[in-house]
Amino acid sequence: MTAFAPDWLYLREPADAAARATELLDPLRSYLPQDFTVRDLGCGTGSLGRWLAARLPGTQHWILHDHDTDLLTHAQASLPGTALDGSPVDVVAEQRDVTALRAADLAGTSLVTASALLDLLTRDEVAALATAVVEAGCAALLMLSVTGKVELSPADPLDPAVAAAFNAHQRRITEDGRRLLGPDAVDVAAAAFGRLGAKVVRADSAWRLGPDQAELQRQWLEGWVGAAVEQLPELRPVADVYLQRRLEMAAAGELHAVIHHGDLLVLPPSREVAA
Repeated sequence: MTAFAPDWLYLREPADAAARATELLDPLRSYLPQDFTVRDLGCGTGSLGRWLAARLPGTQHWILHDHDTDLLTHAQASLPGTALDGSPVDVVAEQRDVTALRAADLAGTSLVTASALLDLLTRDEVAALATAVVEAGCAALLMLSVTGKVELSPADPLDPAVAAAFNAHQRRITEDGRRLLGPDAVDVAAAAFGRLGAKVVRADSAWRLGPDQAELQRQWLEGWVGAAVEQLPELRPVADVYLQRRLEMAAAGELHAVIHHGDLLVLPPSREVAA
């Protein structure tokens, strides 16, 4: 799995929080029992738990999964202690390979959550996750998967070439032979859950970065263009000039960026989505 620096994860957290699809919460609240267990896959610094725990009522038992023990330590200490209705929230952390989770591992779990994870998985890994969730009879809230669409204003003639190279990088074959889904992840996951009879609700969750988020714009631009050049090295001469131009616009407060993501709410086949 890809590792991310804690500083980047903390920097993006406000943008993540603003983007998350809150319209998925009402049907989720209707589904969950008064006392429930949540498994957060690839929890990172715990940003999804910090956002979600306080928006759900009921006694909550969070189990955080990540491969990074330092991130797990930070995440475990940072979740809120009380739920939306004042009920207690307790948290434990487990270092695990989230791609190896199966239905038996999810026994007793009411909700599986993940943020910015699906696009880092392969088609087979997403299929295995869908099977585990559905066979275990739990719900899933899978948020902020990249969809490959980026809108920059003002536009630049090089935007489409950089976006295409970045999206190809997101779909790359890794050194260990895994072909990542990248921008295809939301469609693949929705189809995988749907084939198993689960109820799937989709929602958009776009980052909307304005002049007041210049540092996030800077780091995102550097990563976006850097990945594009890694995928297509012949872009480098023009990409270096392009990046400098875009960074100057961000620093001057002249750049607006909309980076699209997708969220999925999955409910077990036996339960209906609330109207």
